Amino acid sequence: MSLPPPHHRRTARRLPAALAGATAGVLAAGLVAAPAHAESGPAAPLGTLARTAGHARFEPGPCPRTADPIPALKDAHCGTLTVPERRDRHGKGRGRRITLSVAIIPAAAKKHAGDPIVWLAGGPGDDAVSEIPMALAGGLDRDRDLIFMSQRGTYSADPELTCLNIDQFNARALGLVSDAPSTGRLHVRATRECHDRLVRRGADLSAYDDTESAADYADLRKALGIRQWNVFGISYGTELALQYMRLHPEGIRSVGIDGVLPPSLAGGAVTWKAAREGFDGIFKACAEQPACNSRHPHLKATFERLVVDLEARPASTTVTVPGQAAPVKVVIDGGTLVTWLTFASHLAEGVPRSIDELAHGNPRRIAEQLAGGKYSPAAMGRVSHGLAFGIFCSQWTPYESEADVIRGGRRAFPSFPRSILANAPQLAWLHQDCRAWDVPPADPSIRDRTYSDIPTLVLSGGFDSQTAPSNGAYVGRTLSRSTVVTVPYVAHVVFADSKCAQTMTVSFFDRPTAPDTGCLAGLKPPTFEIGT
Repeated sequence: MSLPPPHHRRTARRLPAALAGATAGVLAAGLVAAPAHAESGPAAPLGTLARTAGHARFEPGPCPRTADPIPALKDAHCGTLTVPERRDRHGKGRGRRITLSVAIIPAAAKKHAGDPIVWLAGGPGDDAVSEIPMALAGGLDRDRDLIFMSQRGTYSADPELTCLNIDQFNARALGLVSDAPSTGRLHVRATRECHDRLVRRGADLSAYDDTESAADYADLRKALGIRQWNVFGISYGTELALQYMRLHPEGIRSVGIDGVLPPSLAGGAVTWKAAREGFDGIFKACAEQPACNSRHPHLKATFERLVVDLEARPASTTVTVPGQAAPVKVVIDGGTLVTWLTFASHLAEGVPRSIDELAHGNPRRIAEQLAGGKYSPAAMGRVSHGLAFGIFCSQWTPYESEADVIRGGRRAFPSFPRSILANAPQLAWLHQDCRAWDVPPADPSIRDRTYSDIPTLVLSGGFDSQTAPSNGAYVGRTLSRSTVVTVPYVAHVVFADSKCAQTMTVSFFDRPTAPDTGCLAGLKPPTFEIGT
């Protein structure tokens, strides 16, 4: 079994898209907007009329060409939204325009609600169009149109700020000691190469952040002629949703956020907290299951001992990976083991067995999962590193020091050495990368908490090792009409993997102040694999 990268762990998830023939163009001044369908006579299908809204322009057109087939696009209404790359420079003769692809999936029901749902993708750096299969698998289109727009810089936007060289380095780095200074230098070199290539292509890397993206979505609603819509964000998309609620609350009927990342906390320390909470959820579930506890009576202690031991004496092996001509070398040190469990929480039933095999000198199972994910075609050339670093380096690292990350790690895992704590899971070498990325800090208000009375469904997973389950309660305290739910025994983004979460989410958009949470009472833990 292989563990795909976090962006693509289910076939119904994130199959990123590319827009065929999309080019950014300058919108002529003085164009008259067509009347919004919600206010005109017979309603034209959503996304079939060209409109101007302020500096933004929606044009109907072909659906995006995607990296993987998305059959639902054959019935979709598609087009592009053209916006300024930087709104503060528009009209001063210095700004250029960028193009974002839009796909609208009609509701399954012929008679459906008039307030659609706009989907905010994970990442940062995933393309929302690629996540259409996950939304449909969860029944989100039952009685509402669904709107997917490629966030600026992502795969089906123009420009797209992907960097294959980083993805290729991340795969090769499996054969290196993860937190060795020499690995860090290579990591930053790959980041700098990406930066320099995107700058040569003309991108203003300081324009790819939450502030501009939130304004893009506000402009999209107006350009589509929608009086009121609903918002659903997953993973990083929850951070963007909270920013959008704070900056542009008008026209938002309700908001669902799943796998919550509060903008006021985003960074390495809260990532360490997430690892602690998610890992403990798995360890506790094993301890409460007699067969698992009998076979693995000290799972938490065994894991933490392995992390420390492997940091001092890494294990090395080779594995066969589909599509690779030669066996792939995998080095498992303490930091790599922590990263593995962060994502292996999606396959929790196999975690105790994998840890046990490693403790008995067999790293193959974990190595195969790591290599299968990093070398997967879905991990190559699809994530917008330009958008990701734009957010990390303007909104996160300026407001969290390297010492803050280490302190957060030590609170969560006091036995781990400093070499591990300096690199939070998923965020290795981030401060060094951001010095190479060289964008200015965002305004400090980017770290403000969101205070709102918009009805909000706040979802977390009890096994979530990527965004802390406790983040849900944290954001709920400033959302006066929120319903905060932790779905037990499920990892990051519960909507992707839990029928119960899907039921709650669909019911929430029907009744935003009274979602149906009855299914929670019947949930059971996974049956953990018991090795011989």
